[in-house]
Amino acid sequence: MRNLYVSDLDGTLLRSDETLSQFTIDTINELTSNGMLFSYATARSLVTAKKVTKGLNTHFPLIVYNGAFIMDNVTEEILAAHYFDEDIRDVLAELFANDIYPIVYAYIDEVEKFSFIPEKCTPGMNQFIQSRKGDRRTNTVNTPEKLMKGNLFYITCIDAPEKLEPFYEKYKAQYHAVYQRDIYTGDQWLEIMPREASKSNAIKELKGILKCERLISFGDGKNDIDMFEMSDEAYAVENGDEELKAVATKVIASNNEDGVARWLRENVGRKAGC
Repeated sequence: MRNLYVSDLDGTLLRSDETLSQFTIDTINELTSNGMLFSYATARSLVTAKKVTKGLNTHFPLIVYNGAFIMDNVTEEILAAHYFDEDIRDVLAELFANDIYPIVYAYIDEVEKFSFIPEKCTPGMNQFIQSRKGDRRTNTVNTPEKLMKGNLFYITCIDAPEKLEPFYEKYKAQYHAVYQRDIYTGDQWLEIMPREASKSNAIKELKGILKCERLISFGDGKNDIDMFEMSDEAYAVENGDEELKAVATKVIASNNEDGVARWLRENVGRKAGC
C-alpha cells in the first residue's frame, strides 16, 4: 500500500519563529529521496509557503489556501481549484454594511491577487499586510466594489471577535469557515472559503493524483480536524489545540522539538533504512 504523508505548516512543521529546522529539512529531503510521498496542507498561499519552506525539496503537489487549491510546487500550475459562486458578493455586501472590510483573494485577469482598502484596515490587517511587503499579489483598492472584482476564492477578516463571531455562526453551514486566533499575533481571524475547499477534500483529490491508499497526517489546529477525521493515522503536535488532540491517533513532540520530523525518521526512516 502506498502511504501519503501530509503535514500542516504553521504550528506543526514550522517552528514558532516561522522557520524549518535543519533537522526537519534534512529528514524530509532524505526520506523523499528514498521514496516517501510527502506533501503539506496549509492556509498559506503557495507564495508564502515556498518562502518558509525554503530548502525543502518537496516536488509533489501541495495543498494551499486551506484546500482551495492543489498546486504543482515546481511549475506552480493549478491542478485543482475551488472558487466562490456569485452569491459570495451578497456576503461581502453584508460585511461592508457592518464595517468589516476583509482581505479578498481572487484571480483578476488570470493573475492571483489579494485586495484590500488601506483606509479600512484594522491594526491586525495592517500587521498581516506588512508581513507580505513586496508580495507580487498585493492589490490596493479604494472602493468596496473593487474588492469584489475577479474570480474570488478566499476571504480573510481580521477584526474584533464580537464583530466576526456572528458571521461565523451565520455562514459556517453555507461555506467552509474557520474562526480562530492567529497563533503568532493572537488576532481574531474569520476565514471564509467555498464549501468544497477543505484540507480533507483536497487530500482526497491528491490521493487520487498520486495513487495512494493510506493517509498519515500531522497538525496543530482546529482547521486540521477534517483532515484528521479522514486519515488512517493522525498525529497532533504537543502544542496543538485540545479539540484536535481528542481526535488524534497520538500526540507527538511539539513543533519546536521537530515532532513531525522525529516521528517520520523513527517510523518511516527505520523502514527505509535511513
